[in-house]
Amino acid sequence: MKNAPLPNIEARFRAYAAKLSTALGHTDRVEPFQAYCTGLLLPVERKSVEPMAAQLAPGQVSAKHQSLHHFVAKASWSDGAVMKAVRNYVLPKMQSQGPILAWIVDDTGFPKKGKHSVGVARQYCGQLGKQDNCQCAVSVSVATSHASLPVAYRLYVPQEWSADRARRTRAGIPEELAFQTKPEIALEQLSALSKTDTPKGVVLADAGYGNDSEFRRGVRSLSLSYVLGIQKSTKVWPPGTEPLPPPEYSGCGRPPKLPRRSLQHTPVSVWQVAQDLANRAYQTVTWREGTNKMLSSRFATVRVCEGHRYYWRSDCPPEEWLLIEWLEGESEPTRYWLSNLDAAVSLAELVDTAKLRWRIERDYQELKQEIGLGHFEGRGWRGFHHHATLCIAAYGFLVAERSSFSPSGPDIRPSFTVPQVPEGWQPRGSSPQAGAT
Repeated sequence: MKNAPLPNIEARFRAYAAKLSTALGHTDRVEPFQAYCTGLLLPVERKSVEPMAAQLAPGQVSAKHQSLHHFVAKASWSDGAVMKAVRNYVLPKMQSQGPILAWIVDDTGFPKKGKHSVGVARQYCGQLGKQDNCQCAVSVSVATSHASLPVAYRLYVPQEWSADRARRTRAGIPEELAFQTKPEIALEQLSALSKTDTPKGVVLADAGYGNDSEFRRGVRSLSLSYVLGIQKSTKVWPPGTEPLPPPEYSGCGRPPKLPRRSLQHTPVSVWQVAQDLANRAYQTVTWREGTNKMLSSRFATVRVCEGHRYYWRSDCPPEEWLLIEWLEGESEPTRYWLSNLDAAVSLAELVDTAKLRWRIERDYQELKQEIGLGHFEGRGWRGFHHHATLCIAAYGFLVAERSSFSPSGPDIRPSFTVPQVPEGWQPRGSSPQAGAT
């Protein structure tokens, strides 16, 4: 791949923003769209409206603040249309370095102190690693071996919010939006994405999604392959076992269709399957280069059938892969996955695919630390999603820029010429000392 010098990065960004702004529906929105995305790429510590306004227009902070706030919190442009424009621009550039390999499902949390921001509730927050007051959003990213891009993003609305009409009205949650679990939101996103011309990828997700048998069934119904994390308690039928057939028809009533239950004949946990395997079943596999060394671990595979609620199903569950990771020196396996990839797939390819989920961590790290995904200070549904869409648009520009160079080339960090913040200016709510400093 050529690494020839490219035109000025500011000019390329203006061209990118101009292409995306056609999805906004009104020419008056083009300038604030470009300004907001520029602000998200600036080296400003806080990427909320007021600090960006001060950086972008130091002589007219109030006017710029009003313009950006109206654009992100009140203007009725379509998040879906802008996300589609980002996808159409960035994915071809990503594919210049390699094919689409995966559609990665995940969610991310944003800690919140108050209780009025849309969707905020006490729930698990990955950023904190515990249950706390936060918002949580579900996303799907499209990934190659070198890059990834979020292409769907939606706030999870807890049941306590969905059932509270007054809170819904204040936050502007759409009337037609019913309560959905995170796996249900993700399945809806995957369904919508599968109807576009986006190249198909293997669906990857952690155990928060893979444990849900309805989610797995839904992914299969979309004719998509998956490698999904599961917990060690997940029940499966190991090789050579299956549900007992229905009892013989006695001639009275309807013929029985459901399998028989038996205390002696039941599915077992994947933990038990792993324990029953001989030590020679585990092989060391290296999947990619880490920060300091090549990453490797011990893995084993077994062909199994899912055993969740088998006694309520008349169909025979499909056979699929159980992938087990057991680190050397550990007392028990550390991770488990179920996959419906082809029976002929190699262990190395199965591991490579499962481990590609790390790219979503890179997405969220940069979106939060570099772009300011969690910095939105409004409380409404529209503003929350508009800010996220603009963050993804700004991040998409970085992904497209990096895809123009060799993967081993320099990291792209855009640098824009902007006016200096007025001397002594400080954002609302900060202490006088902070402004003096």
